[in-house]
Amino acid sequence: MLSHCVAKTIGVVTSSMKAAVLGRPISHSLSPVLHNAAYAALGLPWNYSAIDCGEEELADFIGGCDAEWAGFSLTMPLKRVALQVATAVDERASQVGAANTLLPIEGGWRATNTDVDGVTGALVEHGVTVGEVGSAVVLGAGGTAQAAVVALAELGLTECTVLVRDPVRAQQLRVTAQRTGVDVTVAVLDPQAEALRSAVVISTLPAGAADSLADHPWEQGQTLLDVVYSPWPTAVAAAALAGGATVVSGALMLLHQAAVQVELMTGQLAPLEAMRDALRTAAPGAGL
Repeated sequence: MLSHCVAKTIGVVTSSMKAAVLGRPISHSLSPVLHNAAYAALGLPWNYSAIDCGEEELADFIGGCDAEWAGFSLTMPLKRVALQVATAVDERASQVGAANTLLPIEGGWRATNTDVDGVTGALVEHGVTVGEVGSAVVLGAGGTAQAAVVALAELGLTECTVLVRDPVRAQQLRVTAQRTGVDVTVAVLDPQAEALRSAVVISTLPAGAADSLADHPWEQGQTLLDVVYSPWPTAVAAAALAGGATVVSGALMLLHQAAVQVELMTGQLAPLEAMRDALRTAAPGAGL
């Protein structure tokens, strides 16, 4: 059975509902800006908030939610534990091995992952098209890196390199790659790594962790998506831009993943430009 929010048709949703982003820490989240801007543009009397919630609290929290909740966005550290507390896990979340969205269904919650849509949406907006990704490298091996591998698979790639500080910690990413049919080569993150010359470079590393790559000889024809957007530009983004590469801010990934969440929760097409304008106002230096 479809969740009540997905089953609604365009133009029908009018009742007041609630949604929120859950995580810890959570005060920095820009998700309320994006979702509330969408509700305003759609004319919905909905409210989206940020709620502090840890891993051990997630099951009890969602178990106590009433029918007024249209869904939840999930940030760290909840993306993997969400698969354990959800009543159902869709194919996308199962492939990634993490979820960033919970949607109400009869008797519980369905886990899905729109981070993949965030990556593909951001790359496609900057000219990376399906079937034309010649080579790619992912930096990092966490939940966002897993989503990036699935996104690359959806863009038609059958192999990629993953550069990590500690290859031992890449086991879950290897599982994700196997599920999606992507042949992954895992190597140590090194500014001299040949894989950094790939056509598409996706950095999922935390702020500052990729600074050493600023000395890499970035070139025209490369596209760098750095999931960090504060501060922006990052050292590696500035270096790539100076070298002539196309640089994509993580704020654009945030926008596109939120847009799909809005559609899943409301059943209406997301007002992407209204959401983009709101994000630009809230974070004018985020690279949008």
